[in-house]
Amino acid sequence: MGSFSLWHWALVLLVVVLVFGTRRLRNAGGDLGAAIRGFKDGVNGKDDPSQQ
Repeated sequence: MGSFSLWHWALVLLVVVLVFGTRRLRNAGGDLGAAIRGFKDGVNGKDDPSQQ
């Protein structure tokens, strides 16, 4: 079982969409983006403007 081909990834994506649905995946993507943005801001020392 070597590296995964495009067909393997397409099958995995199809199963994930069938299990979770597109709405939950969209929400998860937005949450992940916000978490990454918050982490980067924390590493760079930027404060949250709502806390000032």
